[in-house]
Amino acid sequence: RTVEPLEYYRRFLKENCRPDGRELGEFRTTTVNIGKCLCSITTADGSALVKLGNTTVICGVKAELAAPAVDSANKGYIVPNVELPSLCAERFRSGPPGEEAQAASQFIADVIENSQMIVKEDLCIANGKLAWVLYCDIICLDYDGNLLDASVFALLAALKNVQLPLVTINEETGLSEVNLKQKNPLVIRKHPVATSFAIFDDTLLIVDPTAEEEDLATGTVTIVTDEEGRLCSVHKPGGSPLTGAKLQDCITRAITRHKEVKKLIDKVIKSITPK
Repeated sequence: RTVEPLEYYRRFLKENCRPDGRELGEFRTTTVNIGKCLCSITTADGSALVKLGNTTVICGVKAELAAPAVDSANKGYIVPNVELPSLCAERFRSGPPGEEAQAASQFIADVIENSQMIVKEDLCIANGKLAWVLYCDIICLDYDGNLLDASVFALLAALKNVQLPLVTINEETGLSEVNLKQKNPLVIRKHPVATSFAIFDDTLLIVDPTAEEEDLATGTVTIVTDEEGRLCSVHKPGGSPLTGAKLQDCITRAITRHKEVKKLIDKVIKSITPK
């Protein structure tokens, strides 16, 4: 494994399994924890922690009030940011965001936009005057591959946990008034779920790659679908090309994975909802 890691992996892949005992199309154990039980970010308006095997990602959503942009007077803002601190893996360094963190942040921004999970018009309070800004901070606590799947899942779970207070504008003073006693859940219009694959030797696809598998792979691809089976995004940063048939296989598996994740998130939300 240390001297010839690729040959070591190939021996397993020939038998349609992986060194950790999983089949090629099998995900690692997935868990999600939603809400204020996450003592580290109790100041957030919505929070979630997702574990995908050893990969652990936390997402906190903070809502603030701001004036809409002049050219988008009826829209609010969503600002995602992915952090890969040095504590999550040896490969990351302290300091400004590296290339991988920036690429992940852009990917999350694209997923939000393409899936229309939140329509920015829903975040507007008073046209041209006041709107919500949602700061979505996604921090990796432990990195063992497949950051994108865990990040999208954590973002969705945290957004479903957000409760926004009622805000009105006093017509006499022109100032905003916040009613913290009357809160409403954020309107989530679509539920995007990401499914990532590593490509081995240009032909073989394995789902939910670990960090080691990502390093040995000849490419990766991430498929994002919503609950209607609609394709929201295909993210393929170079590497081995995929045939149309292989890509279709990935999409089919992603649709199945979506159902699994949606079922898990609904179950957790039901368990924390007051009777």
